[in-house]
Amino acid sequence: MPDIPFGFALPGGQPPDPNDPAQMQQFMSQLQHLLSAPGSGPVNWDLARQVAASQLAAAGDPAVSPYERNAVEEALRLADLWLEPASSWPSGIQSPVAWNRNEWIFKTLDVWRKLCDPVASRMVGAMGDLVPPEARAQLGPMQSMVATLGGALFGGQLGQALGSLAAEVLSAGDIGLPLGPAGTAALIPANIRAYGEGLELPEDEVRLYVALREAAHQRLFQHVPWLRGHVLTAVEMYASGIRVNREAIEEAMGRVDPTDPESMQAIALEGIFTPEDSPAQKASLARLETALALVEGWVCHVVDSAASDRLPNVVRLGEAFRRRRAAGGPAEQTFAALVGLELRPRRLREAAALWAALTQHRGIEGRDAVWGHPDLLPSDDDFADPVAFAMNDMDLSELDSFDFTAPGGAPEKAPGQPDETEGDADTDTDGKA
Repeated sequence: MPDIPFGFALPGGQPPDPNDPAQMQQFMSQLQHLLSAPGSGPVNWDLARQVAASQLAAAGDPAVSPYERNAVEEALRLADLWLEPASSWPSGIQSPVAWNRNEWIFKTLDVWRKLCDPVASRMVGAMGDLVPPEARAQLGPMQSMVATLGGALFGGQLGQALGSLAAEVLSAGDIGLPLGPAGTAALIPANIRAYGEGLELPEDEVRLYVALREAAHQRLFQHVPWLRGHVLTAVEMYASGIRVNREAIEEAMGRVDPTDPESMQAIALEGIFTPEDSPAQKASLARLETALALVEGWVCHVVDSAASDRLPNVVRLGEAFRRRRAAGGPAEQTFAALVGLELRPRRLREAAALWAALTQHRGIEGRDAVWGHPDLLPSDDDFADPVAFAMNDMDLSELDSFDFTAPGGAPEKAPGQPDETEGDADTDTDGKA
């Protein structure tokens, strides 16, 4: 399907034909309506939803059948049973559901908004800076049109990226972020079926393996209260260091002729955002990659432990998923190019080995105790010698000083102690959050 200019589409998901006066009139009416509408932020999220829906309608978005819904619920229930002996926490699933691709976009859009708005605001600001200072006073209200146009540009292309992602993801937690509502375990049957065909494996076995991964994600994020904020903050801190390539914006905008849809189709925002090459940004990247690797490594280790004697193709499935997460799919790569965020756990195998070493030397309870507080998590340096980290004796004497329900799991101040808010990095817990 051709790119949708500015993210607009006529019924059927197709861009207007410049040789069709009726379609051109409809397109220009859409454009006029967009530019006259008040902006609600740096991204036009209504347009992003419209673009994603149009793209999915053109490509196909099969409805979830009653059989698929029952199969997903049964797979998630069985997955939870298999995970019981492999994890120290009970089930984290409150609602087992099956989504189609549009539902995945709708249910995860709030988190995408939180992650993408700060990056988009810098692009919109950079577009405004392209106007010479001496001309800004003369433009007056027209300056708001620049922001509206920027929000539409970003919303249109972000909608295309999310539509592509929706056609690839297998579950709510598939890319390692807590995108869906807390406690909701969701699988996307149409994508699981297509993925299983690519692997040439039975659909029910692939569905069960995906259910195990989703159920493990839910246990982790439900029973480690600070983890959701920790991961999303790591993403936001890294995103805050992404800079805008103003030359690329100027070049892209120079190719725009508002009366020519074909020129609008040529706009591509990929490459607009690039990470800053600074020590602070490198440290943010390291924190993000470590957080993603630890989450994904724990899930891989726990799932493979739970399914090792039960699923005939567990080794093949585990290896396929590790390669998939380490490389990222085409849509994930497009998203990374658009907003400058790569959500790949680069050290996934090392993280899985670290959790395996912790299980061997401390047991399941001791392994999961490491999630008791962010200060207890392995650092990037610990990946090099997981056995040394696992064999490091834990001091359980200060367990009561941690408030695991507080943001970040900050230690509470004991009566009569000085008012100190920073936890000791060497303090450990016995493990249940």
